[in-house]
Amino acid sequence: MFLSERNNSKTVFILLGFSDYPELKVPLFLIFLTVYSITVVGNIGMILIIRINPKLHTPMYFFLRHLSFVDFCYSSTFVPKILVNLFANDRTISFSECIVQYFFFALFVVTESILLVAMAYDRFVAICNPLLYTVAMSQRLCITLVVGAYAWGLTCSLTMTCSIVQLSFVGFNTIDHFFCEFSSLLALSCSDTHINQLLLFTLSTANSVTTLLMILLSYIVIIVTILKMHSASGRRKAFSTCASHMTTITIFYGTILFLYCVPNSKNSKLMFKVASVFYTVVIPMLNPLIYSLRNKDVKNTVRKIKNIKLISFPFSSS
Repeated sequence: MFLSERNNSKTVFILLGFSDYPELKVPLFLIFLTVYSITVVGNIGMILIIRINPKLHTPMYFFLRHLSFVDFCYSSTFVPKILVNLFANDRTISFSECIVQYFFFALFVVTESILLVAMAYDRFVAICNPLLYTVAMSQRLCITLVVGAYAWGLTCSLTMTCSIVQLSFVGFNTIDHFFCEFSSLLALSCSDTHINQLLLFTLSTANSVTTLLMILLSYIVIIVTILKMHSASGRRKAFSTCASHMTTITIFYGTILFLYCVPNSKNSKLMFKVASVFYTVVIPMLNPLIYSLRNKDVKNTVRKIKNIKLISFPFSSS
């Protein structure tokens, strides 16, 4: 391991990103900058709104606050580097920088998937056992679930990162992507990567399949429970409380499943890159919008903040 670290100390990677389309660098820069700005404002704003409004001090919004934090960090892992590389002539990234970028990518993507499972369980308890909700979703359980999400994300991330560190690379290596993606690094390594490929397949498949099955099982029981309700208004209200989370799950896992289905060919590289942009850049922007646009308490908090600013502005100017 120490020998590979010494060999890789002078290794440099070149991120091609979207350099094949120089005529699009200005539009792409504006798009990424706009998306990232909305992501930062939306997720940080969601965290602050949840802290300000006592009505949002519930298990669901406790998980949402951490989801917003993960989305903010997740997006910040990629977008600043993408923005720089769109205009930079030097698109190189050192081995250590590449390892750090992949570490945070793996950490946040795994943590987000576990948080989505926790949110699905929260909706399951709220709809299927409403009388026991406050007892079942105790503060201790919520903290345990969140800590478990970060711990498992850290475990998977360290495992995958350590497997990369043990690989050997020589000189300059070109990555036809906008970030240090694991399979691209394996393709460039001069080491035997069979164990690394098996590790990647095992962990990624286990995480995605297990979390998706747990979420689907929760929502199957939720939907059956809702359909058994006699009140039409009760059914609408129950579906409404799940709509935002179901939308987030559909987008997140739909994109991941699409990436699994993309064939490994030269013609699919652009499609793979676009899909990767969607789940690394676009989804962190969509999550706060999905939850805020459908929630009256969030909208009311935003209105109150605006009113406070409007009221205080004349006094501050005088």
